[in-house]
Amino acid sequence: MKALICGVGGQDGAYLSRLLLDKGYEVIGASRDAMTSTFSNLKRLDIRDRVTTTSMAITDFRSVIQTLDKYQPDEVYNLAGQSSVGLSFEQPVETMESIAIGTLNMLEAIRFYGKPIRFYSAGSSECFGDTGTAPANEETPFRPRSPYAVAKATAHNLVANYREAYSLYACTGILFNHESPLRPERFVTQKIVRTAARIASGDKGKLEMGNINIQRDWGWAPEYVEAMWKMLQLDRPQDFVIATGRTVSLEFFIEHAFRFFGLNYKDHLVVNPNFFRPTDIHFGASDPSRANDLLGWRAQVKIETTIENMCMAARNLIQAQSL
Repeated sequence: MKALICGVGGQDGAYLSRLLLDKGYEVIGASRDAMTSTFSNLKRLDIRDRVTTTSMAITDFRSVIQTLDKYQPDEVYNLAGQSSVGLSFEQPVETMESIAIGTLNMLEAIRFYGKPIRFYSAGSSECFGDTGTAPANEETPFRPRSPYAVAKATAHNLVANYREAYSLYACTGILFNHESPLRPERFVTQKIVRTAARIASGDKGKLEMGNINIQRDWGWAPEYVEAMWKMLQLDRPQDFVIATGRTVSLEFFIEHAFRFFGLNYKDHLVVNPNFFRPTDIHFGASDPSRANDLLGWRAQVKIETTIENMCMAARNLIQAQSL
């Protein structure tokens, strides 16, 4: 089996590459400019030499179809696109083009290519918006509250349309938040653990945050890529919510991260109104029962363990930098 992973340099792309390699796949990893990318996450997982990398601009239809023709994959995982909710307010056009137009190009290229390719599209729980306290499942209506979520909702609907109109094997994984040490520091969870690690090592800085009362379902990223793969092994394509089913507050995450380093977060936290988003989701809860039942997938790693794993990696990084 041969898989093309678009966005191979990111957190999910790296973990998915490792999973597929362990299953005996040939993995081709696409990024916008493979010649200049360091693929640091592939290196951290010690798989860089096992992944064939290639340049592909997902917003360029010609680039996409040339890549499909050259490598002829059996499965395509589209994990590419601008991935920050916060940044999407500053770069809405780039966000929409890289996610929605990128997904459309992939679907059209697969349709034109004409060979049986199974296509996975990375969706997002951000599409649901605020659902009150009701857990979101695959039937919950979308009420996106950011340019990122609007783009993801558009991509989701495009996948469903191509599946129904052209009988493509195309599906969307509606993933709730999932974290790991491979997260870049622009993501709030990595910002928290890296800041706590630096303070524990003697830094006098503070953790500046926006709204710490928001609540999310956070999981462990290496588990979530297995769900992506399982979605492409079914007899017929279906969309799935992928999540733990447990919601905690951002303050909970902060408290546990600082506790790992023997610190009281209240001594180091500054709430900065400038970090509040124009619109945000106050409470996000999930119902992953369809994935539990039909995929045989269930999250095993608890949020406390996810935080601990990220903190250990942050501590090791700070110690390595001090040598």
